Amino acid sequence: MSENVIKAGVGVMILRDGKVLLGKRKGSHGAGEYASPGGHLEFGESIFEAAKREVLEETGLKVKSIEFLCFVNLTQYTGKHYVDIGVLAEVESGEPKLMEPDSSDGWGWYDIDNLPQPLFGTMPTRIEAYKTGKNFFDSKS
Repeated sequence: MSENVIKAGVGVMILRDGKVLLGKRKGSHGAGEYASPGGHLEFGESIFEAAKREVLEETGLKVKSIEFLCFVNLTQYTGKHYVDIGVLAEVESGEPKLMEPDSSDGWGWYDIDNLPQPLFGTMPTRIEAYKTGKNFFDSKS
């Protein structure tokens, strides 16, 4: 596959009691940065199906009430270009577990007004979209 391919990602912001579920990425672009669960949109899959699948694969959580949050054109990581669809979801059942140890250091709940740093490139836009209620396109990235 050519390196000049734009990929589609789905990022799932999950909140509980004013806290956001984040994991510290490893083994990929953005290693060492904190991000929501998420991953690639697979061929023929809806955005909401991808969100449910990625959260389950990465955290063991089942999610519900998924809604669109934002769109980010992510180009800040050298050699990578993603269009990222951010969604918001609620936990249906389970507690977060480390399901993919090669991709994350684990999961934790962080106060939305006191997030760990550094944040993955899509996270500031997701947080702003959630706080302002504005579902917007971010063309700055």
